[in-house]
Amino acid sequence: MQQMQTAEAGLQSIPALLARNATAFGTRTAYREKEFGIWQSWSWAEAAREIRDLALGFLVLGVERGDHVAIIGRNRPAHYWSMIAAQMCGAVPVPLYQDAVADEMAYVLGNCAARFVICGDQEQVDKVLEVGDRAPEVRHIIYTDKRGMRKYDHSRMNALADVQAEGRAAEQRLGAELDARTSGLGYDDTCVMLYTSGTTGKPKGVVLSNRNIIETSKNSASFDSLNEREEVLAYLPMAWVGDFIFSVGQAYSAGFTVNCPESAQTMMTDLREIGPSYFFAPPRVFEGQLTSVMIRMEDAGRLKRWMFRHAMELARRVGPAILEGRPVGALDRLRYALGNVLIFGPLKNTLGYSRIRVGYTAGEAIGPEIFSFYRSLGINLKQLYGQTEASVFITQQPDGAVKPDTVGVPSPGVELKIAESGEVFYRSPGTFVEYFQNPESTASTKDAEGWVATGDAGFFEEDSGQLRIIDRAKDVGRMSDGRMFAPKYVENKLKFYPNILEAVVFGAGRDFCTAFINIDLTAVGNWAERNNIAYASYQELAGHPQVYAMIRQHVQEVNASVAQDPMLSGCQIGRFLVLHKELDPDDGEMTRTRKVRRGVIADKYADLIAALYDGSRNVFTETEVTYEDGRKGRIRATLTIEDAQVVSPALHHVKAKGIAA
Repeated sequence: MQQMQTAEAGLQSIPALLARNATAFGTRTAYREKEFGIWQSWSWAEAAREIRDLALGFLVLGVERGDHVAIIGRNRPAHYWSMIAAQMCGAVPVPLYQDAVADEMAYVLGNCAARFVICGDQEQVDKVLEVGDRAPEVRHIIYTDKRGMRKYDHSRMNALADVQAEGRAAEQRLGAELDARTSGLGYDDTCVMLYTSGTTGKPKGVVLSNRNIIETSKNSASFDSLNEREEVLAYLPMAWVGDFIFSVGQAYSAGFTVNCPESAQTMMTDLREIGPSYFFAPPRVFEGQLTSVMIRMEDAGRLKRWMFRHAMELARRVGPAILEGRPVGALDRLRYALGNVLIFGPLKNTLGYSRIRVGYTAGEAIGPEIFSFYRSLGINLKQLYGQTEASVFITQQPDGAVKPDTVGVPSPGVELKIAESGEVFYRSPGTFVEYFQNPESTASTKDAEGWVATGDAGFFEEDSGQLRIIDRAKDVGRMSDGRMFAPKYVENKLKFYPNILEAVVFGAGRDFCTAFINIDLTAVGNWAERNNIAYASYQELAGHPQVYAMIRQHVQEVNASVAQDPMLSGCQIGRFLVLHKELDPDDGEMTRTRKVRRGVIADKYADLIAALYDGSRNVFTETEVTYEDGRKGRIRATLTIEDAQVVSPALHHVKAKGIAA
């Protein structure tokens, strides 16, 4: 580690960090990839050789300084190598979401004027060819997987392995040119361009420099003492800034191992096999795993269910305190240790979390109940608050001071302030350079002193000094009587229930709040089978009276919980409906990172919102949907609208005192 720190000063690019790692950690594993059920490994020295050959191949193809090189595909070492190889050539990597539809892909390729596109497989190649007229700058397509590519026109197309082979052969001819370009990379040169999720409009290209990525990676890694012995699983979209900072920035800064699963379908199995020590997942992953656990427990025998519930009651009471080293009675410690042997340990092993030393969640606010569930098992799960424009890290939660309803303290090197409006502002070494070819948006987001408007409303807690995010600033409002409206707070509480996949709450300027609910088909379908409820489709199950009764109970339990918060007690849900379809990124209702597009939903389902507030008991609706093959269709449904009991905050507190007494 001392050698690593001594060399740090002169490292001003990711390729420079690669060269450092190839020397300092040459034989240590840099990458693993599972293919055909077998894990393959590359050391740092081997990875450096692979990347250099690929960079030379790019030079053979004519990659110039400043070119944009798009990468579209799943997490594979070859795709990460392509990003580093592009940087070595002085080009800018631009990863795209592999599940993006053709129109989304056309916008990004056209906006950045990408000249070269690296595609994971035939499907991605077909998308690029389909939008060719809207991405006229594309000069060459390179594909990783050769399956199905034999009969394509290869006049502007090559396999990645062939490009690499050509680069290997061109070492003597182009090696000096590559060395000159790599050594010429500076701290303020562009490292990567990542597009925002486009929650409120067209995605914007966020330009991040080597300084942004490297400084943020070093600072955040030192916060949690990350080192070359860590193991991470790279499974999140490569176009997302979180994956880039964990799988490239921190991996190259600290020198740890990046593991790539075989596919999305095998991810959970691969996670258990690797047993990462450092893990990141957005809330939807933890929500999905909790749903799976609850489903399995409902299917278990009576004794197992009793043991699980009894153990979890103890875990919720003392687990977080034991994790943080706070005093806990000897008897409770003994009972918790027994629970760890019988319940918590096997459960963590099943989830793949047995070796986690540091775990993070971000991207969306996670429900406090879900967060506490994992920490009660002894998993050191923490929250961070970040943005693409910040190179991820704005705040982190320090060990021993982790709270379920805050996002921690400023990350090293980050300054924070709260405007009079309640909006959070930050500045840091990770602050983005600009939005690509969009000076107006850059100026409206980042001022002359480097302060960036996050768009989120929050405040510092008086007792801990930690930041608490209420919601998106534009989503926080007032109800008709002046009470605060913060929909995300309620939505996260609803999503704690395994039966609820997604929720959208309305109420700004209204007398009371209402909600759209998406059921979780897996959880509710499992419940329906246990209760002998027959159904033929998602729509039929979502509209079943017993499903409505179950969701109404969940909503009313959430209302009772919300009533305890004096600031947000007005956000209880008075009426709700269960949507006849899942909210879907392909229908524009969510971003590719599963963030709700509230404006789109408000426009698309205006008839349903109106019915929630006009006293209707039923409403007929017709909705356009996009099928997996890209075809459009329409579905029709008559939806039921249910009332939910709202709890008086004063009454709730009286009842709570009575129960306690």
